[in-house]
Amino acid sequence: MLQRDPRSHKGDNGRVAILGGSRRFHGAPILAALSAEASGVDLVYPIVPTCHEDVTKSASYGFIVQTFDGKYPTIDDAKRMVSFLENIDVCVIGPGLEPEDGMGLQHIIHSAPCALVLDAGVLQQDILGNLSHDYPVILTPHRGELERLMDTPDAELLAKETGAFVLLKGPEDVTVAPDGKTETVKGGNAGLTKGGTGDALAGLIGGLIAQKVDPFSACVTAAKVIKTCGEKLQKDKGFAYKTVEIIEMIPKILHCLNR
Repeated sequence: MLQRDPRSHKGDNGRVAILGGSRRFHGAPILAALSAEASGVDLVYPIVPTCHEDVTKSASYGFIVQTFDGKYPTIDDAKRMVSFLENIDVCVIGPGLEPEDGMGLQHIIHSAPCALVLDAGVLQQDILGNLSHDYPVILTPHRGELERLMDTPDAELLAKETGAFVLLKGPEDVTVAPDGKTETVKGGNAGLTKGGTGDALAGLIGGLIAQKVDPFSACVTAAKVIKTCGEKLQKDKGFAYKTVEIIEMIPKILHCLNR
């Protein structure tokens, strides 16, 4: 699945940006960024509120941190970010965001020159609007977020109407393509209900797509990897494992799946 040219250079094997964070949720974009990094991608660019710059930099020496002032990106921030994303393969948007005004995020979502993984804080109808994008878009709602997006929650209908790939998270993760193709990933355990696992999933999807895995396969593979990590950790620790421990196990599980 993950193939590399032995003559490749830094950046050739994927560049991922993670846009997220708020005063309450500094950890969400960090977990997503760590997960993208664990996928094997070359470069990870967290884009976080200025107040979280230092803690984000301290999470990994490999992060190249960008910032925005305020609680969420303004229109001016958005225009600057769209320009920055010209050299990015995938942008994960949403982990930890608490937008009160979605205009800046709308501009990024509709103008970003790269694939998008949309999660958590941006999964709102007034932000997504009539979703239209020239690059692949992946939506990663849980059941509550799906209900927030649609009067009649239906992952297949959401994929068809938006043209996006949808990964509906739950005890069974269901991936739906715009053409109706569907795959369900079972497994995992109740330890995966803890905070941050969805952020890790979104970051992993972004990292795989940046390494040229097709969006549908990236969603299915990421779901399998996260659930498998949870199963292995439960054998050693019961349900008392941390999200960061899931992320630390990702490279090993990916390597096994890639053989």
